[in-house]
Amino acid sequence: MGEKDIAQKNFESYNDVVADIVNGSLFEGREIIKAESLVDAQPFSQYKAADGILRQQERDVAKYCMDLNCNLRLALVGVENQMVIDLDMPIRVMGYDGVSYRDELNQDEIVVDKSTGRRRKVRGKRYPVITLVLYFGKRPWKKPLCLYDVIDVPDILKPFVNDFKLNLIDVPRLTPEQVKKYKGDFQIIADYFVQLSRHGEYVPLNKSIQHTDSFLKLMSVLTRDKRYAEVLEDLVDGQEGVRMCEV
Repeated sequence: MGEKDIAQKNFESYNDVVADIVNGSLFEGREIIKAESLVDAQPFSQYKAADGILRQQERDVAKYCMDLNCNLRLALVGVENQMVIDLDMPIRVMGYDGVSYRDELNQDEIVVDKSTGRRRKVRGKRYPVITLVLYFGKRPWKKPLCLYDVIDVPDILKPFVNDFKLNLIDVPRLTPEQVKKYKGDFQIIADYFVQLSRHGEYVPLNKSIQHTDSFLKLMSVLTRDKRYAEVLEDLVDGQEGVRMCEV
């Protein structure tokens, strides 16, 4: 696993970061997903490749969204990070989501009726899977945005071939209004990329960083500027509340 992958996964391991990304990206900034309702999900899944060998695939981030009592799963939320355009991204995400739905089938249980001794299957709950793709590249991500952008589907077959669309967030091409829909540390990251994309220069926000250590390490690898990581050496261990303009 590369340095960038480690830094991104470390930053997005925080529930409030994932909730902010989802709410800002999908729900106009409304707090539909609450940080306290998220719990870690298994990011690994297995599949049998064409050569017959069992292989493993891993999501960048996976969280279960629970009810207020954390007893009932409502959805699985996944986040994938991209620095370059992947022409097969719809197929990749479709594979992640498909395996997650397959895992739901494995939640079914066999119970034995005590009075009759008969075995019966109890169907587990099915819940939706949502995957967001965060793209930080310099080139605009115009395609692929759906399965039809990847495969050549003749018109006569389109009524029978289900399309699959990406929930793609082209971070550098967000509008300033969209950036404001994020409330936490991700707003600072999005604002950085948007300013550079629009103006070629960056004026930092006067906004406190909540997860200083993981934030600065992520900024260091995303920008390839080691000075962000060097700032950590001057901070007291665990120091939070540092403002981006101070950094």
